Amino acid sequence: MTGDNKPISEQFRIVAKKWCDADAAARLLEDSKSAVLAQRIAALGDMAYNKAENQVKASPEWFEYIQKMNDAKRQANLYKVQMEYLRMQFSEWQSHNANRRAEMRL
Repeated sequence: MTGDNKPISEQFRIVAKKWCDADAAARLLEDSKSAVLAQRIAALGDMAYNKAENQVKASPEWFEYIQKMNDAKRQANLYKVQMEYLRMQFSEWQSHNANRRAEMRL
């Protein structure tokens, strides 16, 4: 148990679910990047591909999309770090209890 009175396993489950959701959101943005680019290029109409691509990539909207994608990945990574922290807490708790039991046997 930790300071918030929830077992570490429950804390881990909650953070793991948040990580799954955040990771899925980040992956969706990453995986759809080329489709979004193609849609924005097509929306420009009859223009040379390289010129249209440069125009889209130079736009504030594209920058916002990339920023949103990076923010989503950052959030997923923060949840993953929280999961690792909880895993470490559990390991420390386990070690402490094992040491205490060993000392009691002496």
